[in-house]
Amino acid sequence: MKVGIVKEIKNNENRVAIIPASVKEFLAHGHEVYIECGAGLGSGFRDEEYAAAGAIMVEKAEDVWNKVDLLYKVKEILPSEYKYVRKDLIIMTYIHSNAHREETQVLLDAGCPSIALEDITSDNPHRRFPLVANMGELAGKGGFLAACYYAQSVHGGPGILLNNVIGSDAPIISIIGCGYTGMGAAELASSFGCTVRMMDLNFETMERAQGLLPDNVSFRYSSRAAIEDCLKDSDVIINCVLWPKTRKDHLIYREDLKTMKPGAMIIDVSCDDGGAVETCHSTTHDDPVYYEEGILHYAVDNIPSAFSKNASVRFSCDSLPFALAVADKGIKQALKDDKHLRDGLTTFDGKLTLRETAEKFGVEWANPEELIKEW
Repeated sequence: MKVGIVKEIKNNENRVAIIPASVKEFLAHGHEVYIECGAGLGSGFRDEEYAAAGAIMVEKAEDVWNKVDLLYKVKEILPSEYKYVRKDLIIMTYIHSNAHREETQVLLDAGCPSIALEDITSDNPHRRFPLVANMGELAGKGGFLAACYYAQSVHGGPGILLNNVIGSDAPIISIIGCGYTGMGAAELASSFGCTVRMMDLNFETMERAQGLLPDNVSFRYSSRAAIEDCLKDSDVIINCVLWPKTRKDHLIYREDLKTMKPGAMIIDVSCDDGGAVETCHSTTHDDPVYYEEGILHYAVDNIPSAFSKNASVRFSCDSLPFALAVADKGIKQALKDDKHLRDGLTTFDGKLTLRETAEKFGVEWANPEELIKEW
């Protein structure tokens, strides 16, 4: 199979879907890899490294899109790329279909098979979505580092170091969600000596987190009362909860912001527009923050891109087995053989196969379990 990698064009997206070592894996399985020149530069991988690994370097993105059987990338397809989507092209990327109605319709209209990497599952209950977990950990850490930056007075903050400084009370960092993203944030915040509070609804998840984190981290059930208490005295609230697109309620409402102390901030790592945090909307690395009710909000939706080399290595290694399976077996057989890969199937032959997206947009859902019976 011909596998293609293009340079990501989203704002400040420096990750790349494949590293040179992974190119060699595809070649060892008898496939060809076409890479747009410069695709890896943002992550520190030079064209010469890819060429030495056996990749075919291509000057223009359109030539990659038009030549390959499998387009393998990191971020969603953007409007300038819609014209390349076709029925006989398999697309594997973070699609985020329920947040991008137009993109989803393009995939449906083209009739192409598409797999959302973020929806691929695993049997590990602590890493239910492995290709979210890998980036989530980086995003959680990056969110805390962003808080450290914007807490500085030279950046408009209250002038505090998020660290246990002698003569001052330790800053209070409240983290909603004890999953991989919350754990990433808590690992740094606790090691900086902050007073860290974590909230979740799952006792086993909190118990596991407690066993991995130091004693300056406490745990509470994520009740309305607990969130209200934390809002009043926290220096930083970090939301790490992915909010279902069909829900209309929130964990933090606009009115709640009025109870927060001056200089406090909300870091919404999940950055679902109007999701867990009512006042949240996605931002970019170029323009990362805004204020609502006097409270700074940071909601960059591709935080791991700031740590692009680490992120690309992790992404490439974790997604490679799925991409190789599709290349080796073909899309239908790969889906038949792996229920976890099927969970990521978003569109196929003009049918919408991701249930949450179908429910949100009021579109007919095609059960992938029924589809594979027809093959």
